[in-house]
Amino acid sequence: MSAPHNPRDPRIVAMGEPTHDDESLLDRRNETFRQLVEQQRYRTIALESDCIMGLVVDDYVTARTGTFDDAMERGFSHGWGKYAANGELVRWMREHNDGKSEDDMLRFAGFDAPLEMAAAASPTHAMTALHSYLAAEVDPELLPCAAEELTTLLGSDDQWTEPNAMLDPSQSVGQSAQAVSLRLLADDLAALLDMQTPHLIAATSRHQWNRSRLHARSATGLLRYHYWMADTSSSRQTRMARLCALRDSMMAANLLALAEQAPTFVYAHNAHLQEQLSSMPTWDGPIEWWSAGALVKAQLNDDYAIYADTTSPADRRFRSPETRRPDRSP
Repeated sequence: MSAPHNPRDPRIVAMGEPTHDDESLLDRRNETFRQLVEQQRYRTIALESDCIMGLVVDDYVTARTGTFDDAMERGFSHGWGKYAANGELVRWMREHNDGKSEDDMLRFAGFDAPLEMAAAASPTHAMTALHSYLAAEVDPELLPCAAEELTTLLGSDDQWTEPNAMLDPSQSVGQSAQAVSLRLLADDLAALLDMQTPHLIAATSRHQWNRSRLHARSATGLLRYHYWMADTSSSRQTRMARLCALRDSMMAANLLALAEQAPTFVYAHNAHLQEQLSSMPTWDGPIEWWSAGALVKAQLNDDYAIYADTTSPADRRFRSPETRRPDRSP
C-alpha cells in the first residue's frame, strides 16, 4: 500500500529536460514517477503534449477505453507516441490501475496547449465538446448559441490550421468576423460552466466537470492565440514573443488546474518549467516571455518545485527529488 501524500510535499514536482529526443531521459522520468507514486502518493503525470489529445491516454489507463496502439497514436502530440519509454509508461500506468479505486488510480495528462511551433489547432473540438456538455445539462435558454450556429461559425478546420499563418499574419483567420464572434461565445460558454458548477458536478461528476473546464480553457486560449496570430499591428518580434507567452500561459493554467485535483509530477523541457524569463533568438533579435513554470511558481510558491536535469547520459543515477538540489538554470 502506498504512503499517504504528505501535505508538506509540493503539489507540483517538475522535472525538466535539457533536450528532447533522449530516450535515457525518458527512462529516468519513468523511474522518478514510479518512486513518487510508491513513496509519496503522487497520482498524476503531466507531459509536454497536447492537453486534449492526452485525454485519450487517460481514458485508456483509467477506464480501459480503446487500445494501446490507439492511445499511442492519438494520445500524444509532437511525435511523442513513437518513443518506447512513453509506451512503457502507459503500460505500467494501466497495470497499476488494475483493481484500484477511482481515487487511487494514476492519471495521465498532457499540459501543453493544442499547438505546434508552426501552427495552432482548430478550436472546433474544444468548442463543440464544451457546448455539448452544457447543452445536455442546463436550460437551453441559457446557452449563448445553438449547436448549428456554432458549427457554421467554426467552418472547416483547414482555415484554422493554415501552415503559412505562423509567419504571415495575413494568412490567419484569427481576426475575422467569425473568429471574433467565436471568442465572445467561448467566453460566454466558459462563464456558464462556472455559474452552473454546483449543478453540473451533481448531475455529472467532478471528473467530467474538470474535463469541461479543460475544454473551456482550450477553446478560449486557442481563439486568443489565433487572434494574435493574425496581428499585423506589431513587429514580428513582438508578435512572436506574445505567441510564446500565450502558449506558456495556457500551459500554466493547465498545470494549476491539475494541482487543484491531485499532487502532480510534470515533465517537460527546462525552458517551459524554469522560474525565470525564457528567451529565444528570432529573425529580428531575441525575444523573452515568462515560462509556465515561472507563472505557476508565482501562484503556488513552495508548492511548485523544479529539478532540472542537466546531466549527461553517462551520469544519470537516480536521486529522489528530496535529495536533489533545485537547478535554476534554463
